[in-house]
Amino acid sequence: MTSILAAGLVGAAVVLLVAVWLIRVYNKLVRMRNQVDASWSQIDVQLKRRHDLVPNLVETVKGYASHERGTLNAVVAARGVAVAHSGGDAGRADAENALSQALGRLVALAEAYPQLRASENFAVMQSEVASTEDKIAYSRQFMTYAVQQYNTAIESFPTNLVAGMLGFHRRELFAVADSERAVIAVGF
Repeated sequence: MTSILAAGLVGAAVVLLVAVWLIRVYNKLVRMRNQVDASWSQIDVQLKRRHDLVPNLVETVKGYASHERGTLNAVVAARGVAVAHSGGDAGRADAENALSQALGRLVALAEAYPQLRASENFAVMQSEVASTEDKIAYSRQFMTYAVQQYNTAIESFPTNLVAGMLGFHRRELFAVADSERAVIAVGF
């Protein structure tokens, strides 16, 4: 009788330990998923700021280099796609990368137009866009870390068993295109 009682107590203790472990793993995964979502939100804030700066930058450049219509239209079109993009993470990153490339070409116009380069308004706009790009880069770095931690957790044994049962899925990084890395490296 005592052995049955002892076995029952051991069984109950094992079940309790497994339940506590499941709860801890679930809560950890929820925390990590929320961190990834929060990092996306931070990127959203910075991207919106950049989207808001683009029309002013285009207008400033238009005043000095109005015959550069192709470059100006490319920036406006890229901004429109980035603002309106409602696809998944990878498609959104592509749209934002295209906007970064177009902005890089727009800023490069200043080299060909000394009056534009000397414009205080252009300098202020360029500085604000560069500052925003820095904030976007920092937010992407933070997001990369959060996504890496989350993906590692849901793919590692034994956490992957809980993650699979409870619907936790891999998240994608907000990748920077190679061509954008070149734009960022030149100081934009």
